[in-house]
Amino acid sequence: MMSMKSLLVSSALVLAAGIATGASAQDKLTLQLKWVTQAQFAGYYVAKDKGFYKEAGLDVTIKAGGPDINPSQVIAGGGADVIVDWMPSALATREKGVDLVNIAQVFQKSGMMLTCRKDSGVTAPKDFPGKTLGVWFGGNEYPFLAWMDKLGYATTGGSGVTVLKQGFNVDPILQKQAACISTMTYNEYWQVIDGGLKDSDLLVFKYEDQGVATLEDGLYTLGKHVKDPAMAAKLAKFVKASMKGWDWAAANSDAAAGIVLDNDASGAQTEKHQKRMMGEIAKLIGSNPKGTGYLDPAAYDRTVAVLMGGKSAPVITKKPEGAWTHEIFDKAK
Repeated sequence: MMSMKSLLVSSALVLAAGIATGASAQDKLTLQLKWVTQAQFAGYYVAKDKGFYKEAGLDVTIKAGGPDINPSQVIAGGGADVIVDWMPSALATREKGVDLVNIAQVFQKSGMMLTCRKDSGVTAPKDFPGKTLGVWFGGNEYPFLAWMDKLGYATTGGSGVTVLKQGFNVDPILQKQAACISTMTYNEYWQVIDGGLKDSDLLVFKYEDQGVATLEDGLYTLGKHVKDPAMAAKLAKFVKASMKGWDWAAANSDAAAGIVLDNDASGAQTEKHQKRMMGEIAKLIGSNPKGTGYLDPAAYDRTVAVLMGGKSAPVITKKPEGAWTHEIFDKAK
């Protein structure tokens, strides 16, 4: 007959085994962000901080990006299960042979702009030729190149525009090295303002207004993951928890900015900037009647049309097949 002490020890072991089993039941998943830790990715940090991933049975690792990190290369090399990327970059990479598939589209609108100094003489796109324009590369240049091609402007100087390979700062416009630079509504534009220029000194050309907007900040995985039932189920849990995080972030903007700051290991971000950024990000998420993260096929078609619209150097040369799916989003719902 088992003694009371033995019974207690045995019960403790069973309980410990149960806890260990529960811990091991958490499915691991790695998300690679497109850029550094900031409110642009608040929904994912909220989902982790608030326990939404844990509730879904997931152990999610969020990997910050940076100037030397290409999310598409990371997932192609097996360093992530899901990535955040812009659709132009993802489709261009797909055409080169990496089977990227969009499984959710968080941003419904583009936040990309070309911000110009009024004293540069730019009053409209017709004034771009002969001017120096700052452009991000590393996959971010595609919307700009498609726009210039649509306008019929060469991007090699001469009678066209001179492209300045822009670093991830706003110095070229502050120091008058460029007439215009690439900015996002939620980030670099405000860095220009903080750098000393005023709204009245600037003219902005939003890609949305110019008819060349393309989809940004979608969630992408590899086609083989979508086809794997076990992985597809895990991805559906991830999408559901992530969109719950985004809904919370949009409804609690300042608090979400605080969570982002708590996760910023670099300490480079400021409370003022992150709160302002989160407010602008909420405008891009919108309120799709089918739910946060739903990819509107019409928006996808518009993006493809812009990328293929270039007469001399289209970003993609043929309409992609299988580049997106609602399968994971529907499972999440």
